Amino acid sequence: MDSALIAAVRRFNRTVTQRVGALDDEYMAQGRPLGQARLLWEIGPTGAEVAALRARLGLDSGYLSRLLRTLENDGLITVGPADQAGDGRVRTAALTDAGRTAWADLDERSDDLAASILEPLSEHRRERLVAAMAEVERLLVGSMVVIEPCPPSDPRARACLRAYARDIASRLDDGFDPALSNPVHDEALVPPAGVLLLATLNTEPIGCGAVKLHPDAPAEIKRVWVADTVRGLGVGRRLLGELERYAADRGATAVRLDTNRNLTEAIALYRAAGYREIGAYNTERYAHHWFEKQLRR
Repeated sequence: MDSALIAAVRRFNRTVTQRVGALDDEYMAQGRPLGQARLLWEIGPTGAEVAALRARLGLDSGYLSRLLRTLENDGLITVGPADQAGDGRVRTAALTDAGRTAWADLDERSDDLAASILEPLSEHRRERLVAAMAEVERLLVGSMVVIEPCPPSDPRARACLRAYARDIASRLDDGFDPALSNPVHDEALVPPAGVLLLATLNTEPIGCGAVKLHPDAPAEIKRVWVADTVRGLGVGRRLLGELERYAADRGATAVRLDTNRNLTEAIALYRAAGYREIGAYNTERYAHHWFEKQLRR
């Protein structure tokens, strides 16, 4: 990693934490540090499950428990079972009357802080700053995506594969019936035969991709899908790269794939990633284009 890039990120982090008051003992003069204020905000007027808060904020269970206990001791929240008649292990945090008052105050002070950042700037510079913030936010969200192997039988993987089928069906001329497509059996996506990679954001599945390994032929990439909510963040390119790396690390010298003519974004991605179009290597009903890429270990 380029040391100049590392230094630039650290400098940016220092500037932002100072400007938004993250270093203050009492964030926005509310009498509590940033961590407690942010947790109070995330609980919000409608409440939230503790597990969802932990995933959304990326907090360690012990640290989250301490934050919740502090807010509870201050009389701002209550924490209890989500459903008295249901599973007691599912806990929910909810604001008390005092908590709702504190939340409304935090909301107003947050508006004031945002206005104080924009106020010294000209209108043109305000627009530049907000546009830059939006771009930084998109890129940071992209960097938060985790890609790792997942059994194809996992409910999250199943959900992604169903979403893949729905997405494909909505875009192809004649729809998409998985039963008419060349089968991709679970056992072909389990090591050592192959792998399915799952992309998650705050533990929620937002993409997938698989590769099948063939001893005497190029590896085959299948079922690459990314949710609409994160398209444009480079998740598809990352999935493709990880699948290629997985295949290369296991001795594959090339990968290939097929795709439909209506999937123009996918075709553009494959070409940009170094794939070249080849003749048909299978009898896939829904394929119009076949691609191959040579791999380096």
